[in-house]
Amino acid sequence: MTFYVENEVDAQFPFDVEEVIQKVAMTALEQENCPYEVEVNVLITDNDGIRELNREYREIDRETDVLSFPNVDYEAPGYYTRLEEDEADYFNPDSGELMLGDIILSEDRIREQAEEYGHSVLREFAFLVAHSMLHLLGYDHMVPEEAKVMEEKQEKILNTLKITRD
Repeated sequence: MTFYVENEVDAQFPFDVEEVIQKVAMTALEQENCPYEVEVNVLITDNDGIRELNREYREIDRETDVLSFPNVDYEAPGYYTRLEEDEADYFNPDSGELMLGDIILSEDRIREQAEEYGHSVLREFAFLVAHSMLHLLGYDHMVPEEAKVMEEKQEKILNTLKITRD
């Protein structure tokens, strides 16, 4: 598994960022029965940085907490059956890893939301990584039924890691 982490704003957290990303991502992959080694890119930025990316790629001119850019087109969430047919599109030719996509986190929003929701920065950070990993695995929350599935899966990932609300 390869996780490329870039902290462009030199955000300082009271935990090892790369370790938390890997634990949360690995738990998501295990729970979703991903049969491949994967590659994920993670960028930590601030509200200005994420707002710019949100405007550029989604044409939404405001900051957000996390952006997910999946590289894989699934027939259904977590359905890996036909990915090898499009090997050139989905797999890194050098490593053979499935290139899941990119996660972009706003340090500012992580801290703001942790305070707003009354839980730790670690919990908010891990929650957003879990949320984004599920997007990279084909899940969405555009309708209530999808949102319920994602919420349950996010909680299961965090509970497995014992990263609960304080």
